[in-house]
Amino acid sequence: MRLSAPSPAPVLDLVDIRGEPIAIGGHGRRTLLSFFRDAACPFCNFRIYELTSLYPTLSTRGLDIVAVFSASQAEVLRFAGQRPRPFSIAADPTSRAHEIYGIERSFWRKWKAVLTRVPTLLRGMRLVGLAGLDTGNLMPADFLIDENGCIVESWYGRDAGDRIPIARVERFLDRGQLRRAA
Repeated sequence: MRLSAPSPAPVLDLVDIRGEPIAIGGHGRRTLLSFFRDAACPFCNFRIYELTSLYPTLSTRGLDIVAVFSASQAEVLRFAGQRPRPFSIAADPTSRAHEIYGIERSFWRKWKAVLTRVPTLLRGMRLVGLAGLDTGNLMPADFLIDENGCIVESWYGRDAGDRIPIARVERFLDRGQLRRAA
């Protein structure tokens, strides 16, 4: 079942791929909680690459990023975690966190992305190689969580490559800065 805003963000008991506990919301900073498909997903790895390059600017503006993969820790380390990332990445091998947040599955929406997002697919394949061809049917989802632990916006991917636009994340940060200034 999809989560909608505004609502309290469900509590997750997550540790990152290096064994450190992850705090989501409620600690004075805003959070982008991103649910990813398999660790070898080309679309997911391209998004991780994109978030890594944007993180210095987003973090300075008060954003924490938490990426949760439906994969084992070893798989996440092999793909998304092979390079140091400036934000938290967690493995969710049982997909329990994905279930709590209502992440959906769709064979057809996966293939829609493969057929309609060829440039992104190819860029992602350069990161993961042929392993990117063998991925499951989970869809991505993103949640913007305020400093009080409340979901401000939920974004359920319409296909395997559909993520919340960075412009929406920036507007979320702008609203937080305005609130702090007032």
